[in-house]
Amino acid sequence: MTALPAAALSNGFFDLPSEMVAGASREAVVLVDARQCIVAINAAAARMFGHAQPDLLGRPLSCLIPDGLRDVHDQHVQHFTAAQQAERAPLHGEALQGLRADGQVFPVEVVVSRLELVLDGQRHTCFMAMMCDLSTQHGLRSEVAMLSERVRTVLDLTPVAIWIVDDEQLVYANRAAVHLFGVSDRAQLIGRSIYTLLHASGHVPLRSHLQSARPVKSATPAVVSGTLLRPDGQTREVDIATSALPDHGQTVLQMVIIDVTESQRQAREQSLHRVELRRLAASVVEAREEERRRIARELHDELGQRLTAMKMELFGLRAETPGPGGNGRITSMLEMVDSTVAALRRIAADLRPLMLDDLGLNAAIEWLARDAAQRMDMEVTVQLGTEDPPLGPGADIALYRMVQEALTNVARHANPTDIRIELRQSADELVLTVRDNGHGFPDRSMRQDGRYGLLGMRERAIMLGGRLDLDNPPGGGARITVHLPLKQTRKRETP
Repeated sequence: MTALPAAALSNGFFDLPSEMVAGASREAVVLVDARQCIVAINAAAARMFGHAQPDLLGRPLSCLIPDGLRDVHDQHVQHFTAAQQAERAPLHGEALQGLRADGQVFPVEVVVSRLELVLDGQRHTCFMAMMCDLSTQHGLRSEVAMLSERVRTVLDLTPVAIWIVDDEQLVYANRAAVHLFGVSDRAQLIGRSIYTLLHASGHVPLRSHLQSARPVKSATPAVVSGTLLRPDGQTREVDIATSALPDHGQTVLQMVIIDVTESQRQAREQSLHRVELRRLAASVVEAREEERRRIARELHDELGQRLTAMKMELFGLRAETPGPGGNGRITSMLEMVDSTVAALRRIAADLRPLMLDDLGLNAAIEWLARDAAQRMDMEVTVQLGTEDPPLGPGADIALYRMVQEALTNVARHANPTDIRIELRQSADELVLTVRDNGHGFPDRSMRQDGRYGLLGMRERAIMLGGRLDLDNPPGGGARITVHLPLKQTRKRETP
């Protein structure tokens, strides 16, 4: 083996292999010739040993080895040279130690490679040593182990159940997960398939959920619902939020399991309570409308007929009574009867418009609009279909009451000069629109204390399977829009 000429030492790195150059900035690399003299050293190696790069070029490698270990180093070199190894070979053992410039001895791990270099036409054999400071590595390992332990402690103290799964098998479960499953030790969960822990009805959604969660690392984890099976036979309703762990491949996922059993039970109870309240409200409305219908009919038929009979008797009495004095009093009484009949009809119409039963919804809305225009001294325009829409039982009086309430609300709060009422069929629904050019709706119109007109209109629409919308359209004013399904045969309660 031929030693490298001295001129080569001034070059530092000359014709080094590409894999060495790639790692030169990260790993400590030393190149020695056949005589074990340093012919090249990178900055990382110089920093590791506490020397300047130029100071080490040409010096024997033994200057970087403690005195007591130089014989062992020579044995390593002889063994490596005799073996004629060309590929990289790692050297391990407690005897591998480095010596810093300040005299500090530290453990190292070394990988040695044989290099054949051609310089000025001559072939030279060199050895490249890539070294790692194990003292630093040990400190990093200790720090990583400490951080890992801290993370595990934080996860264990988290009150929400957390799994980590690898290829759909549990590899970690915190204390909350152990408690949620009702087992005594997390060892009873580790290694199990997540599908053995959930009810079969949730397997297909969970598989689809995991497939969508694996390649995605979004800030908002995906959530799927399922039913958890406990060893004691109990079931718990859960929401599972899944997210991929960074730098762990696509099979490792973190799953946060939230027990929603109690909240779901309360939600079902509240939903049932709302349905029952709406059923009660519907029955109260129906009973009130039926009572109004009965009273209006009795006022119209019974009392109206009696007043008509009284008027006829007064006409007969006036014909039989001579003298202007008696006729004057009878005429006054006839006028009182007429005003009483008019008041009676108005009261009966407010209770229940008989024309709604006799002539239909369109006629009733037209009469209501004319009456409102006279009372409020404003223009009320009505646009209706040629025929009454096909509605289920109770829908006609509900629409009439909504128009009535809308006109009352406009008169009290909007101060408009023009009102437009439109009733039209759109696809399979009936759309009622009441629009004015007044002040418009204030914020939280449905929530103002002591004002339940709009709220009552919304509840009527919901009881009929529809909805009510409020808005302030462009151009000013306010608009109430009611959507009701057509050809509805029965009322529907919506939670």
